[in-house]
Amino acid sequence: MVKTVKLNRAGPSLALAAALVALNGCQVGGSTVGERDGYFTWVDEQGRVQYSPIPDAQDSPDTVAEASAAAGDGDTTAAPAPAPEPETEYTLENYPDGNQLAEEGFIRPGDRQPYFTWKDAEGNVRVSYYRPDTGTEQQKGRLPPPVEITPATIYQPGQPADIDQPVSGHDPNAFAILGIEQEVPFFQRFAETCCQALNTDDYTEWGLGREFQVDLTEDSPKHSFVTGDSPYALVALPAADEYPDFILHLRSYGSKRLFVPSLAFLDERLRPLRVVTDLAYAFTPESWHTRAFLEAWVPAFPDRGERWLLIFTDAEDLAGQTVTETRHGPKALSHSTEGELGLELVADD
Repeated sequence: MVKTVKLNRAGPSLALAAALVALNGCQVGGSTVGERDGYFTWVDEQGRVQYSPIPDAQDSPDTVAEASAAAGDGDTTAAPAPAPEPETEYTLENYPDGNQLAEEGFIRPGDRQPYFTWKDAEGNVRVSYYRPDTGTEQQKGRLPPPVEITPATIYQPGQPADIDQPVSGHDPNAFAILGIEQEVPFFQRFAETCCQALNTDDYTEWGLGREFQVDLTEDSPKHSFVTGDSPYALVALPAADEYPDFILHLRSYGSKRLFVPSLAFLDERLRPLRVVTDLAYAFTPESWHTRAFLEAWVPAFPDRGERWLLIFTDAEDLAGQTVTETRHGPKALSHSTEGELGLELVADD
């Protein structure tokens, strides 16, 4: 491009020098600012050449200052220093604390804050930033708390231990001569009076996927157990190939009276394998949307031969009562031989 230089009254030498500066550009550090990476040149409204840093360029503050100085009285505003690069290598000194990182939603320094877009009532697009919820599914209320097995007294063969075998040469009449009664284990006494004679015509099939109802009424069959006379109900357990073991969720409902269950697990021939009594039931008082109920969680083991669940009550529980505090004072619910039960299978994970 050929420029015509017009000499003014100041003299040819001054005009020529101004033209050379316009042709060659400002020299900084031995090179033209416009030739450096990260800058662009432009002409302002007065025809002066200006130099400005490209916004995305990662130049050092010193280089930005050089460009501003070279621009003269043009754009002298220094660009802000670039943000420091996030840590990519961690040592024992800068390694982030796991708990603190979790509280911050696992957003590390330098990471972008998560956001979502939405439209307001006027159709404007809005952006909202948020902190990720790092709580567990249980903490968020999406999963129930882990099941805690209800404390109880459990009897099965050998627990408590059967009577030890006498030593060689013992006198079988020695206990009788000395007046010592031989204590027979509870499980043995229970098995001698139960349960092969029970009526299986009116049993209840197990209902999967929901809580199902089992009723004990005045028309329910009765049996003389070692713990006393009681009505009973038989429930067929799920097949062992489908549910080798599971948690039995049991509720006993009532308003003024409650049925307090004891349980026995029987094999396919109705022979006892395990007896569960003295369950420490949790009690939930009556409210506007539900009746009062006793609640327990008991394991079941079909893969160990348990095929039937026997539900009954014992004389000691029948003679007691459940007392709860209300806003009007203590309220006693007597125990009964009749009641409504709810049973539910909970998979044992």
